[in-house]
Amino acid sequence: MRGLTFGHGAERPVCPRQYTSDMTDAEWHAIEPLLPGSAWLDGYGGHPEKYCRRLVVDALCYIADIGNKWRNLPVGYGTPRKTLHAIFTHWNRESFTLAFHNDLREQLRQAEGRESEPSAAVIDSQSVRAAETVGAETRGWDAGKKVGAASAT
Repeated sequence: MRGLTFGHGAERPVCPRQYTSDMTDAEWHAIEPLLPGSAWLDGYGGHPEKYCRRLVVDALCYIADIGNKWRNLPVGYGTPRKTLHAIFTHWNRESFTLAFHNDLREQLRQAEGRESEPSAAVIDSQSVRAAETVGAETRGWDAGKKVGAASAT
């Protein structure tokens, strides 16, 4: 069952997970502290949040999982799609989504007994074969993949 911390918890009943993309209670408890603070809770004015944060995050996970159009979001999340899109856009503009991703990665790496930041990366590129109409003198050669590549110019 959903534990509603902020939003309209008193106005609407607690609802069970509806979709496979909805978070479990354990997942919610792991990410809830990482969510950005609310201006009204920090004393910066404004109105209390109208929509439950867990339902907002569940809806965003649904969009990411299904790759659905915002206008096709199920109504079961209780938040208008335009509002969800505005929240997502605001969080993305403020770099919250990047910071959130980095925080989760660091926690996972530390839980596995690894350094919080990766020390290496794998970088690869794709070689594109040149068309027969491209002259041999302008074609490149990818020695690692042993293929002729299209000229980068």
